[in-house]
Amino acid sequence: MHPPEIVLATGNPGKRAEFESLLGGLQLRLRNLDPSVPECEEPFGTFVENALAKARHASRHAAAPALADDSGLCVRALDGAPGVRSARYAAADAQPTLARAEQDARNNELLLQRLQGAGDRRAHFVCVLVALRHADDPEPLVAHGWLHGTVAAQPAGEGGFGYDPLFVLPQQGLTLAQIEPEQKNRISHRARAAGQMAQLLQAFWGIAPTAQHQSI
Repeated sequence: MHPPEIVLATGNPGKRAEFESLLGGLQLRLRNLDPSVPECEEPFGTFVENALAKARHASRHAAAPALADDSGLCVRALDGAPGVRSARYAAADAQPTLARAEQDARNNELLLQRLQGAGDRRAHFVCVLVALRHADDPEPLVAHGWLHGTVAAQPAGEGGFGYDPLFVLPQQGLTLAQIEPEQKNRISHRARAAGQMAQLLQAFWGIAPTAQHQSI
C-alpha cells in the first residue's frame, strides 16, 4: 500500500526541504502544488486565516489533501511587524518578479532600518500549520509553534533563509543562519508546529509512523 500523499502549499524550496525532514517520522509523501496553479492571495490579518486560505486553495486545485503554513517574524518594538507580511515586508520597493533571495535581503535591510535606535529587540517567530482532507473540510487540523529570540544589529551566517541571519537565539548567542540545519529543525517554530501536526495527523487521519518511529 502506498503512503498517503499530501500537497504542500508552498513554492519555497527551503520550507519544502524542512517539512520533508520534520514530518519524516510519518508514512506520507509530500508533493508540490503544480507550478501552473495561481498563487493564493493572503489578505487576512492573522496567520491562522492565511494558512487556512492557502490550504483550501491548494486542496481545491490539486483535488487532494493539503498542508499549508503561514509563518513570520513578530518584533515587539514594531508592534508585531513584519507579522503576516514577513515574506513581503519590503514589497513596496520590490519588483513583482524579484528573486526570493533578493526579497529576503530587502526585508532584512528594512527591518534593521526600522529598528535603528530601538532598545528592545525582542522578537519571536510564529508558524501556523493547517491540514485539510479536502477543500471544504469542516475540521481542519491546526498546529502552532513559536520560537523566541532577539534581532541582531547585522546579519550573520550563511544558512537558512528569510530572517534567519538576523534572528539570535539567546542561549546559543548565534543566529538561526549560523547553526546546523539539524539543530534548527529540532528547535524552530516550524519544527514545533510540525511536531504538533504529526500528532494530529496520527490521531485524526490515522497516518502511521514510520517503522523506526513506532513505539516498542
